[in-house]
Amino acid sequence: MSEKTPLIPRAHERAEAPPLPARCSYSCKKTALRFVGTAAAATLLFYSIADANNQLASAKPSELCLTPACVHAASEILYNLSPEYKKLDPCNDFEELVCGGWRDRHDLRSDQSSAFTGTIMQEESSLLLRHVLEAPYPKDSEHSYFSPMQLRVNSKSADEENFNKMKSAYDACLDEDRIKSIGLQPLLEVLDEVKQAYPADGEAHIKDAILSLARYGVSAIIATGTNADDRDPDTVVVAVAAPGRFGLPSKERYEDEKLVEKYRAVTVEVLAALYPDQNKEIFSKIIDFEKKLAAASPPTEEREDVTKYYNPMSIDEAAGLTPEIDLKGLLHDLAPEQKVERLIAMAPGYQKKLSSILAETEHDVLQSYFVWKAVQAFSQYVSADAVKPYSRFLNELAGKDPESTPERWRHCVDAVDEGLGWILSRFYVEKAFSAKAKEFGDTIITDIKTEFVKKLKATAWMDDETTKKGIDKVHNIIQKIGYPTKSPDIMDPPSLHKYYESVNISSDSFFANALAVRRFAVNEEWSALGKPVDREQWGMTVPTVNAYYNPPGNEIVFPAGIMQFPVFDVNVPAYMSYGAFGSVAGHELSHAFDSTGRHYDQIGNYTDWWSNSTVEAFTKRTECFIDQYANYTVPGPDGKPLHVNGRLTLGENIADAGGLSAAFQAWKRRAHEKPNKHLPGLDHFTQEQLFFVTYSNWWCGKSSKEDAINRIYVDPHAPKWARILGTMANSREFRESFKCKEKKPTCQLW
Repeated sequence: MSEKTPLIPRAHERAEAPPLPARCSYSCKKTALRFVGTAAAATLLFYSIADANNQLASAKPSELCLTPACVHAASEILYNLSPEYKKLDPCNDFEELVCGGWRDRHDLRSDQSSAFTGTIMQEESSLLLRHVLEAPYPKDSEHSYFSPMQLRVNSKSADEENFNKMKSAYDACLDEDRIKSIGLQPLLEVLDEVKQAYPADGEAHIKDAILSLARYGVSAIIATGTNADDRDPDTVVVAVAAPGRFGLPSKERYEDEKLVEKYRAVTVEVLAALYPDQNKEIFSKIIDFEKKLAAASPPTEEREDVTKYYNPMSIDEAAGLTPEIDLKGLLHDLAPEQKVERLIAMAPGYQKKLSSILAETEHDVLQSYFVWKAVQAFSQYVSADAVKPYSRFLNELAGKDPESTPERWRHCVDAVDEGLGWILSRFYVEKAFSAKAKEFGDTIITDIKTEFVKKLKATAWMDDETTKKGIDKVHNIIQKIGYPTKSPDIMDPPSLHKYYESVNISSDSFFANALAVRRFAVNEEWSALGKPVDREQWGMTVPTVNAYYNPPGNEIVFPAGIMQFPVFDVNVPAYMSYGAFGSVAGHELSHAFDSTGRHYDQIGNYTDWWSNSTVEAFTKRTECFIDQYANYTVPGPDGKPLHVNGRLTLGENIADAGGLSAAFQAWKRRAHEKPNKHLPGLDHFTQEQLFFVTYSNWWCGKSSKEDAINRIYVDPHAPKWARILGTMANSREFRESFKCKEKKPTCQLW
């Protein structure tokens, strides 16, 4: 099925991964370092004694930007740089040069497994949303279309009704005392539903157990969903796949016996506390069952490869692969108004093996497995000692303090964004976005398109016909910036009110609210079946600090959340926004021509539109990227180097290289028309060099050893430090700007 390719991996995935592939440029939650501006300003003051005065002496006043925005921007850059930045060789140690100060000044909180510049931006967004959620309804909206004269619902404006629903969800999440007093009761009720759906004795149907969880968005044994058909992108199709996660982060982690035994012990401990009268040996066998499922599942790089996962079949053919699960009955129950005759089997090999695995597994083990899936999915909504061993295990698995939990407000902002995100988006836009920002974003992206067309025309290894089609594809790419105005229109309160009308929210029932929004999301997905693909929908809410490319939609999407300082700012020299946000835009556009995107034509059709000679030349050049990134390593569980998967990360690495180059050329063209001013205190760098500094500042970060290991197996992005070093090594413009001895890029496509 199709992929939405985000700039960053999602940091807060649910225990059950989505059934269809979803890739992301970034997506983290930021650390609240409110002192950054003050500390950075102090740093700038220190440097200003020498560097800034020297710069003032040599630069004309008209060439130096001394506005508050520019002073703040300069201070942020200086704050990130290594204290030894003037002594370091940028050609060999650029990541340390640009990020050494960032690492020195940023520690991971006990509840964090990783953090980087985007994390900080996301947490700034979360803090803004906290203020919205903890304040009264803003009656005096800045936007005229939120006037009191609007349509009223139940004697209140639709906008205020929406706000109250959102605030009720937040308040219910914040009420920890009530959640603790309720304890396990709501979880046990759900577990009882699962047990009744698949009784260990008597007549039991696996389909019923799968369905009982699938209605809440939980994938057990098999994952089902809907999406645009890759070969017919205006048609919604059903897809069936192996679950994205079985319990541990990846199939490879089940090969770590030490980790598996720790996981087994936690599973037994939690289930024994919930069901003390049951045989613990049954609980232990759950992990053996999971190991078999994981071993049968496709590797991550195959899940990401459209040539491997796009397997259209008739419903009868697909159902025959695993007759034990009654696939026809399952899909009928999920979409009773639609007759499914054709689907995409994304892992047919897994389905065949699954049939044998199920045949040799006892009923009571299967029942306990389904119960365990429910515990993993829903235990986050209760507060009880019985489930704490599992939360401690997840923390350890990510390299966090075992006893840590994020501040409650952070968790609750995320919960509201996940469940009622479009209402939250409306209030975020009002506080954090502007028409001026949208206009500047449009300009940058349009400039990137112009430069990428030039690159295609100059690419000697593409034949003329493929180049012509590629140029058409660039021109056809849809750019979505800021926020959606359809499906739903977040700036139209009545439309939003109708969109969430079926979601019942209570201010005193956090668990019930969670189930309600989960059911709503599942119903929304399956209700799309039988209708044309809604190309107006967005795959990310507005406050998200991320971006993505959607191949079947041939669209690049940039939520307002990523269009914030320091990645994007209309009030600072353009080389900063082009270096950071422009490279993000170029990255997403480059995905249209990476190892996955190249398979989709100008209207989003999965088809072979490249000539054989062009494919051969492309493949030959991409082997360079595969080998280059495979040389990067992180410390493995046993202390031995664990290599980056060059094939899994290929598309992202191609996009990083192509995006950076297109953004640089776009900025140079704009700067020729309208020269940029210099930033104070940074005369050590030219403007060309600062372009690359601001790009790399975006990727400054750190992570726990455990998080780095997990990402090697599941993340289609290279480690952030490698995204600096590898991308700079592949940039001729970088090597020329810093006067490196070797000007030739290590790997190059465009």
